[in-house]
Amino acid sequence: MTDDRILSARPQSDDLSVEATLRPRRLDEYIGQERIKDNLRIAIAAAQKRGEPLDHVLLYGPPGLGKTTLATVLANEMGVQARITSGPAIERPGDLAAILTNLEPHDVLFIDEVHRLSRAVEEILYPAMEDFALDLVIGKGPGARSVRLNLPRFTLIGATTRYAMMSPPLRDRFGAVYRLDYYDAAAVSQIVRRSAGVLGVEIEEEGVAEIARRARGTPRVANRLLRRVRDYAEVMAAGVVTGEAAREALGRLDIDDLGLDEVDHKILRSIIEKFRGGPVGLETIAASISEEADTIMDVYEPYLIQLGFLDRTPRGREATPRAYEHLGLPPPARAGSAQKPLFEA
Repeated sequence: MTDDRILSARPQSDDLSVEATLRPRRLDEYIGQERIKDNLRIAIAAAQKRGEPLDHVLLYGPPGLGKTTLATVLANEMGVQARITSGPAIERPGDLAAILTNLEPHDVLFIDEVHRLSRAVEEILYPAMEDFALDLVIGKGPGARSVRLNLPRFTLIGATTRYAMMSPPLRDRFGAVYRLDYYDAAAVSQIVRRSAGVLGVEIEEEGVAEIARRARGTPRVANRLLRRVRDYAEVMAAGVVTGEAAREALGRLDIDDLGLDEVDHKILRSIIEKFRGGPVGLETIAASISEEADTIMDVYEPYLIQLGFLDRTPRGREATPRAYEHLGLPPPARAGSAQKPLFEA
């Protein structure tokens, strides 16, 4: 179900080429995350001055905030190639060894979902990150011997939405760790304007504001909404994205004024109507709306918590008075925290 919704954590296959054209290539084109960009500019300048690769970088935060884009931007700024893979794709130590031995000096290796690397693969990665060497065991039994291969000096950029799930030894080997935050309305508006220019979409400021307000502070969602509104405007509004066209298009997608869609409403209504506002466990919520628990935790919860609609407590999830107000429901007779949990988290 998640793969078909407007704010899927991953781009749809038919949107991949469009996603690539919308991505900035330089830091000056990358909108938002100003503190991180300032620190990275210094790190890039220092590395170039010393003639060294950039130190290993770990990027974490909710999906859709531009971690992959920032990795390719860093490679462009350093003037090197970016090799992109993901944790689940590296199944065996030999897979990682093949990738590492094909790197050129100072190349950037980007591993998305780095928290999903297996322990055996991580063991190979440690000396590669610290000593730029690859330790391999050749043969089996008494005749087995260890061989160390020297690797070109490279930069590993890891990205994760689950920072806490990374093993401490792996986290500690990154020289710089940055958390990407949700974007404010002004930054999202800039992104919408830039993307509209790249796509050749005629858009009015009111249309920009409507899309930005409902983009959940996430560039990936903003770009996807822009494309869907563009489709509507081309058919129903003479190709111009006005405020009215944006409101009508987003309304047809069941996206409300705060960017909440049908699944967000299902989560809140399930907690409120089925479980008296909570606290209720995540697995129980997932079962009640036929959605994966990991999807709820990674894609939906962060924004609901940011809006103040949901509380994550040791006993489970609770809907806040703001959630009742947004849904137009009467507030609970007593605070959810005073209730006995219906189900353990």
